[in-house]
Amino acid sequence: MNKQRAMEIAASPVMAHVTCNGVPVYIQHVDESNETARIYPLDEPENEQEVPLNNLREH
Repeated sequence: MNKQRAMEIAASPVMAHVTCNGVPVYIQHVDESNETARIYPLDEPENEQEVPLNNLREH
């Protein structure tokens, strides 16, 4: 996923269908300088992870 789109999704109040390695996730924050995102699986909000933006897919 490109950085600009990831930032739009993170800032939007509308839930987007995004996955990381096939798992539906919520994007909390995008780190522009490292091109990573802080995410968590929708069914495990306590399981926050920092992942490269290219691991994210919008459906």
